[in-house]
Amino acid sequence: MWKFEQDLVNKGITLIAGVDEAGRGPLAGPVVAAAVIIPPHYRFKTKIADSKKLSPKMRDAAFDEITGNCLYRYFLIGEKRIDKDNILNATLLAMKEAVERLIPKPEWVLIDGPHKPDISFPCTTIIDGDNLSVSIACASIVAKVVRDRRMREYDSLYPEYGFAGHKGYGTRAHLEAIVKHGPCPIHRKSFYPIKRLLKNAD
Repeated sequence: MWKFEQDLVNKGITLIAGVDEAGRGPLAGPVVAAAVIIPPHYRFKTKIADSKKLSPKMRDAAFDEITGNCLYRYFLIGEKRIDKDNILNATLLAMKEAVERLIPKPEWVLIDGPHKPDISFPCTTIIDGDNLSVSIACASIVAKVVRDRRMREYDSLYPEYGFAGHKGYGTRAHLEAIVKHGPCPIHRKSFYPIKRLLKNAD
């Protein structure tokens, strides 16, 4: 997973930011993007991988090591902006904001997926980047943990939806709760299941 980073280091580039997001697919809550710069020569003691391949306990341990030893920033875009701009544009904006908040600024940015946010830094887009780049994998862990923790906070505000369990994804239990209680303020009104329910209610 160090190949992309090592190729850049061999060219004299050391401030390399990995960027990824969490929360494009859910029906509720924010999309979160994170940017992480691993210090030169640092090697992790915890397992670093695509956040979806780690257990919650492993993600928390990796998150603690990343945030304790790396440069990182994250940015959240809420459901109202997602509904206004669409999820892709909201995701790219979150990525841009996370990268631009890094201090010091990166010399190169590795981005998960095929789409490049509107940033001025040299960058490489990498499909399946969270499996191919350690920096992107770190960003995926930070974004996922931050978002999951936010969804657990929302669970205490809207306990009838079960956000702590499904994190806003369209599980059967979540869809049944939406039908029973209607959408709550953090639901994405432009996403089809919510949009259909609201249309049927008119």
